[in-house]
Amino acid sequence: MLSRHFLRAKALQTIYAGVSSQVTSSDELIKMFDYNVGRLNDLGILQLSTLPQLTFTAERIYENETQKFNPNANELELLHKWAQNPFVDKLSQGFEYRKKVERMHIDWSNHFDIFRKIFNTFKTSRPFQEHVALHEPSFGDERQIAVTAFKYLMNDETLREIIFDRDLLWEDDFDQVAQYVFMLLKELDEESMDEAMKCPQVFEARNEKDLNDYDFARKLIVDTFNHIDDVEPMIRKHLQNWELERVALMDILLINMAVTEFTCCPSIPERVTVDEYIELAKEFSTEKSKLFINGILDKMLIELRVAGKIEKDERGLYDPTLENLDANDTK
Repeated sequence: MLSRHFLRAKALQTIYAGVSSQVTSSDELIKMFDYNVGRLNDLGILQLSTLPQLTFTAERIYENETQKFNPNANELELLHKWAQNPFVDKLSQGFEYRKKVERMHIDWSNHFDIFRKIFNTFKTSRPFQEHVALHEPSFGDERQIAVTAFKYLMNDETLREIIFDRDLLWEDDFDQVAQYVFMLLKELDEESMDEAMKCPQVFEARNEKDLNDYDFARKLIVDTFNHIDDVEPMIRKHLQNWELERVALMDILLINMAVTEFTCCPSIPERVTVDEYIELAKEFSTEKSKLFINGILDKMLIELRVAGKIEKDERGLYDPTLENLDANDTK
């Protein structure tokens, strides 16, 4: 489920951390990367666990309301409908999900007031009011309102801060992982949801595409780290009136990773590689880095082609629109 762009970002962060801390082997980097990606799944499970907690909160409020001398019948019906949401119930009863919650020691019992506040906001929303007005909601209807509730949970600043306190590194990845979980929830259907269902995860090793993308990122880390010394002279050659020592480490690593994709990933078009690392420069480096990296990669790409170091298969054949290069550019 993790996109290759997101995995490239994780690979970049891993290499940067490794080089900064003077890690001496690619094996150490891979261990760091594996741990960090595994933690993304943990973040996804923690985010997911807020949804059953919101139904449990409604159940608690319902029980308190029934104890009143003259309870509001409309309020009781509203609370009951959400507390008994069959989609969330099926989700929370999955054996694999429950084992992961147990392993992570997830317990929201000390944060009832926060979930009550979120629920009170959620129940006044138009989607919720329209949902409770349905006479016989379908399973799809129940799923849709649960997905809407998940958005309310993920947008609550207090809840986000509680999650960040659990792992400060999750702050940078929170929105991206929440988006992946949101998409996974929308894909679940009644037939597949039973006690033996697989727990939705942002990275699923049992999924062939996820595994291929993950292997791509691991290979990118290893090949980049192992060839940093080989790429350095090329970068120096194309710097004009500038010394390599004055270039930001993040920019150097972005260039190194791009060169690795040029030379070691035959199925990835050069245009895709250039665009990806310009985007990563925008996200992780300075304002001027995207222009600097684009210019250096243009020059290095020509050099690598002339040297015969770039071989692309049918999927990765050179796109002539990469830059306005003509035959004279390679002479």
